[in-house]
Amino acid sequence: MRAVIQKVTRAAVDVVNGSGRETVGSIGHGLVVLLGVGRSDTEGDARYIADKTANLRIFEDGAGKLNLSLKDTGGAVLLVSQFTLYADARNGRRPSFSEAAPPQQAGALYGQVAAMLRRHGIAVETGRFQTHMQVDLCNNGPVTLLLDSQKMF
Repeated sequence: MRAVIQKVTRAAVDVVNGSGRETVGSIGHGLVVLLGVGRSDTEGDARYIADKTANLRIFEDGAGKLNLSLKDTGGAVLLVSQFTLYADARNGRRPSFSEAAPPQQAGALYGQVAAMLRRHGIAVETGRFQTHMQVDLCNNGPVTLLLDSQKMF
């Protein structure tokens, strides 16, 4: 499982369809988590990403040091599914998505990450799985981190 995590002052996700745009999730202070699920991912990978996200110390304390987590600051998460995190663009010009999990598996694990974050006491807003979305955010810092449950990076 892969995640791109951005510290934000605000963020929202809209679903785009033939009749326009609909905001389906929005947060103030917190993290945007773009989540990609791979074919070999399991509940253990979901737990790793949720636990790591909830406890990352990337918010400033009173001394300006990155010492506080979402749990410490009361921040929220905007969780957005993004299968393209498993794109392989090493060969040719069109990325391959063969390592991305099929929709049924990916949707279930995406839901598990959201539920696990909520069990940490974190407010979670989500995008809508398998739809065209637009994410609007204000990256704070900027702070952007990459997580991989297989610790590839």
